[in-house]
Amino acid sequence: MSDAIELFYWPTPNGWKISIALEEFGLPYNTHLINIGAGDQFAPDFLKIAPNNRMPAIIDPNGPDGGEISVFESGAILQYLARKTGQFGGETASEQVEVDQWLMWQMGGVGPMAGQAHHFLKYAPDDLPYAKTRYRDEVARLYGVLDRRLADRAFVAGDNYTISDMAIWPWASLWQGQEQTLEDKPHLARWLKTLWDRPALRRGRALHADMRKDRSDSWVTDDLFAAES
Repeated sequence: MSDAIELFYWPTPNGWKISIALEEFGLPYNTHLINIGAGDQFAPDFLKIAPNNRMPAIIDPNGPDGGEISVFESGAILQYLARKTGQFGGETASEQVEVDQWLMWQMGGVGPMAGQAHHFLKYAPDDLPYAKTRYRDEVARLYGVLDRRLADRAFVAGDNYTISDMAIWPWASLWQGQEQTLEDKPHLARWLKTLWDRPALRRGRALHADMRKDRSDSWVTDDLFAAES
């Protein structure tokens, strides 16, 4: 049996969480593109793996009971990989709590709110000022929370880089498209650049970047973070 994890993926922030994680964990994987613009997420075979018709998802041929296991939902995948490898999930019981709560903060806050901001600011067919302001302002509030959190620690959960950082970075790295600023968030700017300097994160972020519909944010550059840090 192959040891490679099967990754069902499209180059979006949620997809990047798992491509970055697999690179950081050093796990072998094969990529299966799920073109969400073409409706691949509704294919019957994919729904057997991800019943909520959302990517990313994985199949691990070497699951916890010795057999194959599939996992959907990016946060659940990150927790699964951390448990599987014993890496990036928190080194102490207290740090594990920190990791979990900031992962949930991303899943319940940054991801949905930034996703709505992207939709109404860039893609909605109608100009809806109320929706634009609502989601832009909520993303600004969340990034303020994150900046204050990072004021006295290197990473979100503390002194160690963890899956909570991997979950938050893909969304926060697109701050420009969410009409945000880093001028008043120096700790967030520092953290964004620190993570961008990790080779594994860059490899995960680059996976099939050429397939992104919006090529204006398909690549992050050093200047993007240096300009306001």
